[in-house]
Amino acid sequence: MERPRIVVAHMEGLRFFDETDMTAIAEVGDVLDPEPIGRWDDPRADDLLARAQVILGHWGCPRIDASVLDRAPDLGLVAYAAGTLREVVTADVFTRGLRVTSGADANAAPVAEFTLGAILLAGKDAFWRRELARDLGLFGTKPTPEVPIGNYDRTIGIIGASLVGRRVIDLLRPFPHLSVVLYDPFVTEEAADALGVTKVELDELCATADIVSIHAPDLPSTRHMIAGPQLAAMRTGATLINTARGALVDHDALLAEVDGGRLSAILDVTDPEPLPAGHPLLALPNVVVTPHLAGSEGTELRRMTAHAVEEIRRWVAS
Repeated sequence: MERPRIVVAHMEGLRFFDETDMTAIAEVGDVLDPEPIGRWDDPRADDLLARAQVILGHWGCPRIDASVLDRAPDLGLVAYAAGTLREVVTADVFTRGLRVTSGADANAAPVAEFTLGAILLAGKDAFWRRELARDLGLFGTKPTPEVPIGNYDRTIGIIGASLVGRRVIDLLRPFPHLSVVLYDPFVTEEAADALGVTKVELDELCATADIVSIHAPDLPSTRHMIAGPQLAAMRTGATLINTARGALVDHDALLAEVDGGRLSAILDVTDPEPLPAGHPLLALPNVVVTPHLAGSEGTELRRMTAHAVEEIRRWVAS
């Protein structure tokens, strides 16, 4: 195969592939229609699927199940330029022997970079001190911290050795004065040593880390894994960072700990998401809520495109 026929599929009304991306995609295959498919009942879908050899997906790609595959007899590759495929690919795709690739590793890079920035700023208590500069009346309203300010001789707790968690660990290597502890029940002591971290249990991590950063998957078993007992174990002045999924944290329990300033939090994800207008977490000076922006945005999307293009190239060569 020299030039596979490609169908682009993602959320309607958005452009995840700009002109530069489309040029890169055109180097490895023929895009059947530059206008992406956002739903499989699109009038163009039957014709495009009948000719497709590759579905190049992105966020909002419509679900690929047996009914879609029946309409795409030549399909051999689903190259997903974004992260999790849970809502996109069904078991039918694997049963029929199609190759599936994901851009999760490419998308992990900006999340890890965001997390590193959040860790270092939290170490300086930068967000609280920004609020204090705006309103001196806040002076003395936080409890006396057990956690000192600074990015020297501190402990960073990483929950989950996921793609993002491992990248955060890598990004922390140039800071040897920061100790890293890890909770992940699937990582052995030997594997933790190889990562350069100390493996601990979750409660110990919460009780000893100055900054706790969550990178676990969103599963029924991980829902509210950070709840009242874990938050209560964190020392006064510690910071919780969540760039994973909002459901991992019990927000009612979190509110009880951050209201009054005992803990601080940096939340790029929430439950629900977004938080409703007037939610108390949005108003607290020791809580920073960002709108799920840690993942790829703007120029960072090009990294995911490049990853998907390379996967198409590899598939053609295989």
